[in-house]
Amino acid sequence: MAIFIEQGAGQWMPTAIAQGPFAGLQGGAVAGLLAGEIERHAVERNWGAALTVSAWFLRPTPLAMMRTQITPIHQGGRISIVDNMVRVEGHDQPCAMVRVTLGSPRPITVAGYESGCDCSFNPLQYPAVARKAPHGGPWFMDAMESRPGESVGWFRLKEDVVDGAGPLARVLGPADWAHGIFRPVANVVADPNPNLSVHLIRPPCGEWIGIEPQTHWQPESGCGMGGGLIRDSIGVIGRVAMSVALSPFPGSVKP
Repeated sequence: MAIFIEQGAGQWMPTAIAQGPFAGLQGGAVAGLLAGEIERHAVERNWGAALTVSAWFLRPTPLAMMRTQITPIHQGGRISIVDNMVRVEGHDQPCAMVRVTLGSPRPITVAGYESGCDCSFNPLQYPAVARKAPHGGPWFMDAMESRPGESVGWFRLKEDVVDGAGPLARVLGPADWAHGIFRPVANVVADPNPNLSVHLIRPPCGEWIGIEPQTHWQPESGCGMGGGLIRDSIGVIGRVAMSVALSPFPGSVKP
């Protein structure tokens, strides 16, 4: 079963597994819904394959009926740019939005180029780790198998974000965890990300998505950033970046 259930054109009902660790749905799940819907339309509208996505999480997206709105910004011969926004059904204020850049592939021969791919890598060599939500209920991590490696966190989605979604929707869930895989200090503050940007050079090969993260905090300003390379079992497929807003855990006393 998909994580978001389509109720009609542009109408979606999230399942409980779309929830985040605190209030509202997981940002990667919401971004996956919005990007995945664009990917579905891209096939029929000849927009090409998704190259980049920028997502903004404007306010918590509740576990409620939602309505999306797709707006093509530019439709060109090779590059198209498309927005998608989500609102709670019956409300005007948007909860989140994405802008996806899509392109039509044009293969080119580059003399002397070598990919350097390692086709023998297998994430199953690492033990699986279960991550529980602070609220104790179901959450988006339950939809993913997680296997932390030495320097790369590996994820495999067990459920589709939306039926018929493309590779970008599958990448966004793991990518949204880039800032939290190897934190500078573990389990001391909350570090939600208000935005998310992903660039892909090709679709992932196979089920596994690896994030080779870098995270930096600046407690004096309460800000930070996360990001890193995105991999599959063959090699690098893209990069992710986001800002983070450091804050006390909900219910804790601010120092």
